Amino acid sequence: MSITIVGLGPGDPRHLTLQAWEVLSTGREVWLRTAHHPTVPHLPAHLVLHSFDDMYESAEEFAQIYQAIAERVLELGHRPEGVIYAVPGHPLVGEATVRLVLQRAREAGLPTRVVDGVSFVEVALTTLELDALEPGIQVCDGIEMAALHHPPLNPDLPALIGQVYSRRLASDLKLTLMNQYPDDHPVTLIFAAGTDAQRLIHLPLYELDHYDVDHLTTLYIPPMPSVSSFEGFQETVAHLRAPDGCPWDREQTHESLRSNLLEEAYEVAAAIDAGDMDSLREELGDLLLQVVLHAQMATEAGEFRMADVIAAIDRKIKRRHPHVWGNWKAANAQEVLVRWEHLKQEERAGEGSLLDGVPLAAPALLQAHMYGERTARVGFDWTRPEEVAQKVREEMAEVEAARTPEEIEAEIGDLLFTVANWARHLGVEPETALRRANARFAARFRAMEELARQRGLDMSHMGIARLDQLWEEIKAGTES
Repeated sequence: MSITIVGLGPGDPRHLTLQAWEVLSTGREVWLRTAHHPTVPHLPAHLVLHSFDDMYESAEEFAQIYQAIAERVLELGHRPEGVIYAVPGHPLVGEATVRLVLQRAREAGLPTRVVDGVSFVEVALTTLELDALEPGIQVCDGIEMAALHHPPLNPDLPALIGQVYSRRLASDLKLTLMNQYPDDHPVTLIFAAGTDAQRLIHLPLYELDHYDVDHLTTLYIPPMPSVSSFEGFQETVAHLRAPDGCPWDREQTHESLRSNLLEEAYEVAAAIDAGDMDSLREELGDLLLQVVLHAQMATEAGEFRMADVIAAIDRKIKRRHPHVWGNWKAANAQEVLVRWEHLKQEERAGEGSLLDGVPLAAPALLQAHMYGERTARVGFDWTRPEEVAQKVREEMAEVEAARTPEEIEAEIGDLLFTVANWARHLGVEPETALRRANARFAARFRAMEELARQRGLDMSHMGIARLDQLWEEIKAGTES
């Protein structure tokens, strides 16, 4: 009783190893994961060949097929004569059934032997004249990657993607890759690498599904022309903080960079408000620099690493989205928010406050908006905008009735807080609304100043009535 797993190489019978040939020559029969492989017709003539190709026709998902094949191989391995199971390439490169067979055989105490084979990787490297260790090639399964939304690839390094077996899979793979690479990033399709039928097609990424491919097709993705990966940027920042880096960066602390972090966050918000995508790209980079700097300083102090930051937020996101990574179903966005708050309460184990997590350093108007959102989740809120409007009028009356500076300040604060909640009930984020109002005011006032200069007017001596006329003139011009 035993299982011998043999690698048949990438396609050319001459790539079948001497060890594999010896094993196959001494066997009576061999079970093939698939008979659709160029080496199969060149196996020892006495062998009785069986294949699992029929399973690919009866099952709907690859996972089911792999499970079924592994179970059958295990059954065959329990026979007194055991089983020889042959797969394309190397048994441990892109062969999901082999991993399952080895795992289950280990659990069952069944002896196994893996006979090496040449994989698609070696012949692809030869075809492309690449060194696998320089600059470090990534090897991935096209079937698994096509099922993802973002490719697990470092764009600063080259990549080989195997098992690009159909145009439909190539289409799904293209969409995944385009979440990381530009649409026109140059890639190469390698057909039947290492065989006499080998050929290459160089094409832009967006044309990946324009060609007929098969089970002997490999995709090569060259690196991006400049540093584009998160890891590459972390190296840049770590170098800045290193002894041979920048003296200014080495002197910084979490506290000294606090204002920079806030400033960059506001710059991002300003770019969003302006609808300027070029500026948004740049400002997000400046904000990312601050995040990576803080993580690097924590790494140097032995407090935490960027991996800890990412792992923690990834766990939190998945835990708080059971409708995406679980069995809970959400009918609408409001249900998601309610469930989110329940999950946060569970995390706090009944302790803390709904208001925990609202940044104390946030702008006051935004903070008021966030407080209102939090308390509304448990029903502590007005039911209609008209009710909040009435409360605004009441707060205005209280401002007018206030007498001392302390009373006036408190009532003005209450009025602003209520206005923030009125905006929320009207579907308006008050911080953004006020920033846009500020921007409109500043633009109009500058235009008014320019108009006054053009007409030779001194605004400081015009008086409020004439200034109002000038303002209305500018306002009418900007609204037309």
